[in-house]
Amino acid sequence: MAQPCHDAGVSVNSPLPESAAPEPTRVLVVDDQELFRRGLTMLLAAEDGIEVVGEAGDGVEGVALAASTAPDVVLLDIRMPKRSGIEACQEIKEAVPAAKIIMLTSSDEEADLYEAVKSGASGYLLKDSSIDEVSQAVRVVADGQSLISPSMAVKLIDEFKQMSRPDRSAVPGLRLTERELEVLRLVAKGHNNREIARQLFISENTVKNHVRNLLEKLQLHSRMEAVMYAVREKLLDLP
Repeated sequence: MAQPCHDAGVSVNSPLPESAAPEPTRVLVVDDQELFRRGLTMLLAAEDGIEVVGEAGDGVEGVALAASTAPDVVLLDIRMPKRSGIEACQEIKEAVPAAKIIMLTSSDEEADLYEAVKSGASGYLLKDSSIDEVSQAVRVVADGQSLISPSMAVKLIDEFKQMSRPDRSAVPGLRLTERELEVLRLVAKGHNNREIARQLFISENTVKNHVRNLLEKLQLHSRMEAVMYAVREKLLDLP
């Protein structure tokens, strides 16, 4: 009788290798409104790929908790006791440079948006956003992109349109290429890398390279900061 054949060195009881699951995005929620904070924390915790590592009720506690937990993304209110969200944003970026900040606030004031961007925020959402919009913002910002609440983006576009045409001589030494300016204009309109690549018929990697180059030339740290710079220096010539 023929004997069963077994492959040498292979155990029939060996488990099949499993592909490693991606690490969840670690989120810290900082808001002085307890009901809102707790509700947001519960909803985010139920989202796939998101892990809430803590919650804080004021800016001071938020900074300390960020330093101890090193989250990927921090959701920050602006109006808070002890320390404002703007101040907390600055301190969190100093303590945990890799952390991305999203301001989640009821303030639709352009001044708050500008200050948030200057302080290092990568996102700005209003509190009337849906949980889907907030969770999507967490994922987008964790991936290195920026996001502004649509109503705030509209205000920015309106301001761009009211500005005079760019005066390059007002910015000595600036050497953005025409392609980099095209990318900057599309970033200002709220397009992500994939949409920009599709509009300009280039690859996403090429878009990333253009964004990185223009940030280096402007000596800035984020896409949103580049847009704010372009507004101030009147580099955007939008129709």
